[in-house]
Amino acid sequence: MNSPRKPFQGVLNIVRFNWHFYAAAIPVILFIAYIGWYFSGVVSVLHIAAAALAALSIVVSLLVSWHIYDRSNLYTLNWLDGFDIPAPKHIANINAGFDETSLLLKNKYPGAALDVFDFYDPGKHTEVSIERARKAYPPYPGTIQIDTDDPLLQRDSYDIIFLLLAIHEIRNNDERINFFRKLKGSLSANGRIIVVEHQRDPANFIAFNIGFRHFFSPKTWIENFKASGLNLIETKKLTPFLNIYNLSK
Repeated sequence: MNSPRKPFQGVLNIVRFNWHFYAAAIPVILFIAYIGWYFSGVVSVLHIAAAALAALSIVVSLLVSWHIYDRSNLYTLNWLDGFDIPAPKHIANINAGFDETSLLLKNKYPGAALDVFDFYDPGKHTEVSIERARKAYPPYPGTIQIDTDDPLLQRDSYDIIFLLLAIHEIRNNDERINFFRKLKGSLSANGRIIVVEHQRDPANFIAFNIGFRHFFSPKTWIENFKASGLNLIETKKLTPFLNIYNLSK
């Protein structure tokens, strides 16, 4: 299946939804570089080096984002073929207010009933980038708004529940565990939860610098799964920067 995404859509969205960061960072970098140009000796070298490193960090993060969101097979969903999961009849896709995958999942599983849920709560989930993304992209038709404390999904119903680059937006650890516990009750007997997330690890630190703190460590994810009663069947890499967690009851 070919993705309907446009060239550079992923990296351009990052710039578009996080423009405040770039608007603040670029003048600062230019100012530091100017100081380096104005002075001489050690002061000049240190300031020019600092400006160059800061600029390089931004360039690297955008190149990695382009690789992940525009060049990898993340949005082709071909990586799902590597999991031993029977053809589903009923699937759920849960997002944090920005949905790029429901249409792709519907195309991937045309014979399955698809329910789409959005747990974004501006009172709890305060990322300004999500607010901008919600304004730019309308929700998938029929999307249902849910509360992470009590999502009210049908019990014992879903063959696959997808959480694709979404659940890290639940910043509170207990809230995240409770949400996983509720989703477990909505799985069919042999149902799966597929989680795709960046990790707080060396690869993401190199790529995103201190921005990697927005992600959670593999240890945190595994502890969350265990605390919610989910069974981690396997973990796979999707690029060096993303982990796929395959979970069951």
